[in-house]
Amino acid sequence: MSTHIGLRQIAALIVSLVSALAQALPAASNVPGGIALIRIGAIGKDNGAPRVWFGERPVLVAAENGNWVAVVGLALDLRPGSHELRVDDGGSETQRRFDVGAKSYPAQHITLRDRGKVILAPADAARAENEIAAITALKQHWRATDDTDSDFLSPADGRLTSRFGLRRFFNGEARSPHVGLDIAVPRGSPVRAAAHGQVLAVGDYFFNGKTVFVDHGNGLLSMYCHLDAIDVRVGDSVGKGQRIGRSGMTGRASGPHLHWSVILNGAMVDPELFLKAN
Repeated sequence: MSTHIGLRQIAALIVSLVSALAQALPAASNVPGGIALIRIGAIGKDNGAPRVWFGERPVLVAAENGNWVAVVGLALDLRPGSHELRVDDGGSETQRRFDVGAKSYPAQHITLRDRGKVILAPADAARAENEIAAITALKQHWRATDDTDSDFLSPADGRLTSRFGLRRFFNGEARSPHVGLDIAVPRGSPVRAAAHGQVLAVGDYFFNGKTVFVDHGNGLLSMYCHLDAIDVRVGDSVGKGQRIGRSGMTGRASGPHLHWSVILNGAMVDPELFLKAN
């Protein structure tokens, strides 16, 4: 019996292996603050993963059911309507159009006893402005890798409270929308990495309090805020479900909880879309 394997069999084996290694993708939601899943093309023996950009930002490309899929984060301030991706499959560059619908998020009114967290003193305002600029830069981080896992675990065990996209009012003052998911947990509860990755940054911020950023690769980041304690350092590799800190109410918080954000190609997106992949 011949043991020779033909090129077609090798190609089929490569496709099956890539598909087997593919992780569960987040749920699709083509609205501002959501995620668009755009099929780019079939996985073949001669084509590696295509490169994809949304505007000037590179985009995560994943394998699913024998196809390459662009996993595109849609910013909350993205206008509804028709948009396009730029796709380079190694031989030519094309555009792929997709539509984004409108979504109206509910309002949330929060009362803070510390009015200094609402109407900022000049020194606090300057500090907050500098920290926002630093976080904006972190959101643009890109590390190419072939093992990005988007099948997230919930980072804490508790009741979901303030959801993503809420239009927030602090002591009656309009503020930026809520760009994360709040999980109500007692102070000192363990906070876990939603997936494996590398610790990109840690800090103690005016609004976010003690915070950890985890880089999952290819523009997918997660952020854990208001921690009471941080158990990791910049550059550490963390496993899925590994404790990275303990919950608290540092920064601007009305009670102990975890604020969890997910960033995809520079856009803050709804973390619940990643949990629905489970």
